[in-house]
Amino acid sequence: MERWIRTCRRELLDRTLIWNQRHLLHVLREYEQFYNTHRPHQGIANTRPLRELPRPITDQATVTRLNAHRRRRVSGILNEYHHAA
Repeated sequence: MERWIRTCRRELLDRTLIWNQRHLLHVLREYEQFYNTHRPHQGIANTRPLRELPRPITDQATVTRLNAHRRRRVSGILNEYHHAA
């Protein structure tokens, strides 16, 4: 729990001006969802906690034409990157 609080504070709360309790709860819910579904975790072989590891890309042509899309969360403080379909 201490690690989660430290990470939340460093990645989110130190960069955000919180207006009131409602705003704080909204921002924390967004961060919790980001933390548990998208953010890679170094201590667990760079995998997200709720999903398995993605298959490695071995085709060189695919690597050179990767098309990634960014999704901004919490007014751009957090960013998620996904491969375009």
